[in-house]
Amino acid sequence: MSIIETEAALHAAHRDNHTHRDVNGGWLRPAVFGAMDGLVSNFALMAGVAGGAVSQQTIVITGLAGLAAGAFSMAAGEYTSVASQRDLVQAELDVERVQLRKHPVDEMEELAALYVSRGVEPTLAREVALQLSADPEQALEIHAREELGIDPDDLPSPLVAAVSSFGSFALGALLPVLPYLLGASSLWPAVLLALAGLFGCGALVARVTARSWWYSGLRQLALGGAAAAVTYGLGSLFGAAL
Repeated sequence: MSIIETEAALHAAHRDNHTHRDVNGGWLRPAVFGAMDGLVSNFALMAGVAGGAVSQQTIVITGLAGLAAGAFSMAAGEYTSVASQRDLVQAELDVERVQLRKHPVDEMEELAALYVSRGVEPTLAREVALQLSADPEQALEIHAREELGIDPDDLPSPLVAAVSSFGSFALGALLPVLPYLLGASSLWPAVLLALAGLFGCGALVARVTARSWWYSGLRQLALGGAAAAVTYGLGSLFGAAL
């Protein structure tokens, strides 16, 4: 009895702990990339303009224009990219659907051969392929998973990708502008808030990727800070030359 109870407890522990993050959804990549890109690009843009010794009003307008232009550009790019990807997948599914209709036996044998290559006994592999091929829609799903490596029922949404990109880019791009909107008269408050945001974004990404939060935070801080420093230097150089 104790052995049975122990095995039951182990199965329950495995079931409770054996969970995975959603790695196929269409929101995570554009949201993370959008926030990072919004913060780094707008921070660097504003730093470059500030390096040219322009007025505070010019810096604010530049930051707001960069926010709007970048957010719409990101959303449009993500929508087009994901929509094109879905169209390609749908085209491949149509090809597979036609093959299943015209050559069902060949497709079944192809599936059986795939299982055999993975170590399944040939007779059993053929029986499994035969049963799976009985339902055309199920057969299409199985072939899509095995041959194309995709799940037809879990394709990313272009709208979700676009909205995620727009919102996250705008949020990231707002950080360096926010101190000016709250009354700051110099670049330093924007710099400090942007650097804190860079570290925070990097640390947040680490929670998704299971990497060290401080390493991801410092890496993003260094990359974003370097971009802003370079553009500030270029702005100072061009401002002195004009």
